[in-house]
Amino acid sequence: MSEIKPQLPSDFRLTDPAAFLRNMGRAIEKAGEIVTAISENRDGPTEVAPGSTLQFEAAIRAFGEIFQSYLKHPDKLIDAQFELWRMHARLWDSAWKRFLGEPVEPVVRPDASDKRFLDPDWEQNQVFDFLKQSYLLTVRWAQDMVTGAEVSDPHTKHKARFYVEQISNALAPSNFALTNPEVLKLTLATNGENLVEGMENLARDIAAGGGQLRIRQTDFGAFEVGSNLATTPGKVIFQNELMQLLQYAPATEMVYRRPLLIVPPWINKFYILDLNPRKSFIKWAVEQGFTVFVLSWVNPHEALAAKTFTDYMREGILEALAAIEKATGEKEVNAIGYCIGGTLLAGTLGYLAARKDRRITSATFFASQVDFELAGDLRVFVDESQLRGVEHQMAERGYLEGKQMAQAFNMLRSNDLIWSYVVNNYLKGRDPLPFDLLYWNADSTRMPAATHAYYLRECYLNNSLTKGELELDGVRIDLKKVKIPIYNLGTREDHIAPLASVFRIGKALGSDCRLVVAGSGHIAGVVNPPAARKYQYWTNDKGAPTIDAWLAGATEHQGSWWPDWLTWVSKRSGGKVKARIPGDGALEPIEDAPGSYVKVRD
Repeated sequence: MSEIKPQLPSDFRLTDPAAFLRNMGRAIEKAGEIVTAISENRDGPTEVAPGSTLQFEAAIRAFGEIFQSYLKHPDKLIDAQFELWRMHARLWDSAWKRFLGEPVEPVVRPDASDKRFLDPDWEQNQVFDFLKQSYLLTVRWAQDMVTGAEVSDPHTKHKARFYVEQISNALAPSNFALTNPEVLKLTLATNGENLVEGMENLARDIAAGGGQLRIRQTDFGAFEVGSNLATTPGKVIFQNELMQLLQYAPATEMVYRRPLLIVPPWINKFYILDLNPRKSFIKWAVEQGFTVFVLSWVNPHEALAAKTFTDYMREGILEALAAIEKATGEKEVNAIGYCIGGTLLAGTLGYLAARKDRRITSATFFASQVDFELAGDLRVFVDESQLRGVEHQMAERGYLEGKQMAQAFNMLRSNDLIWSYVVNNYLKGRDPLPFDLLYWNADSTRMPAATHAYYLRECYLNNSLTKGELELDGVRIDLKKVKIPIYNLGTREDHIAPLASVFRIGKALGSDCRLVVAGSGHIAGVVNPPAARKYQYWTNDKGAPTIDAWLAGATEHQGSWWPDWLTWVSKRSGGKVKARIPGDGALEPIEDAPGSYVKVRD
């Protein structure tokens, strides 16, 4: 009987061994230089990155409680171990049959949305197919272990499930050169030149991070705020310590009487709504005949450490309302709040309602939350022990570093926002492509210690806003007193403000609320101009008591939700008046849009 010898495809063969050895030597030499530079950099990774210790401790505690639950029920632990053995025995049997030439179905398949295993060799090559299936089986077993644990605290199980996913994503065979067929073929085809380039990229990214790895997601040199980002014409007409107020130049001869005030999140910069002329919600709104004002929040430093959530309301939204009246003569505005800007807007609406102040006549929420019970995976980072740790870190600096918050957001989609770039930048040795959205994503901002601690504790931990227990400037906020019309936009695949959580705005406020659900996620679902003809949105005029029931009865519409919002808001914007030019009112322009605050980097 002849010995069976599987043949490697031609694209897995080395073409120039001498060049390959030279490049391997160069890559190893460069790796040694990186290690030496790290060890000599006292301010670099020898110090633990902010937030990583807290996350590590939280993961260890969660895993410890899961393990303890199985120690109390050893029979369940034995069953789980047997199940792992049984699944892999089935995989071995399938692999052997395939080796002998028998047709077999995969024991396990990756999710259709999983982009890590798109290369044909993950299926066609038996070795890589086996690695893939073994990995997927083990991951699903680990997830089932967490799900099956008898732990009384659901938050503990949530944390354990989240960190199992993070560890699983990090250990995927696609993240290693020898177990990723696409990388291995590239390495053999280029004689290892890709690994040399990858080490160069790694060294550059560590240097850019001041000694800590800062993974590039885009070509940072391709963009400049005010040059090819945030280019809609306008002026800064007012500013204080916390914000600059931008008024945009009109694009029509006549405009709606009521101005439009946009309250973006201070966790990110406002120009997500003004990325470029094709994607700009701000530019589009101006072209529809609105006088648009936008808050551009400061990138805070130590001197603003004591600024509170109330200060953001008072010096942000309330002072903006006063400035808009001076600039236009109008006392009434329509307002938009995005993400945490929407949370602040909701609190402000409750404050205004308590004081019988009717300056905001309608409100639109973009992917915002007021009830944080279903706030998703970001809740993993919020419990009493982690909050104390974050508060201690912020007390030392006076603010939370922007990169720490960016790290948390990236972890929500770590395969897309972390590991895909590790493979591209360091294993394939390629530079990331220019992408304005990812430039904005990396342009993070700091947060004042007092504001951020209050937000995490009162919203995420205590859920005080929806309980009627939150106070702003001495006023207890009762959202049921808010009676103005509401347009509530949720996005179907949101990892930051989950749709089930956004849905609750309609129950928390005492208003007539129109819910619209957009396709895609927290950013792409919102920034979806009509000309792009992408995604879809859903409406349900009958409403429903739950989000599942709402979706079941919803009508799907192709394309952007922006025209639907325009129909809704234009009915609440008054008649038409002559267009207002920034500076024509009582406020002199300070500088051109997008202003100077937005250009301050973290």
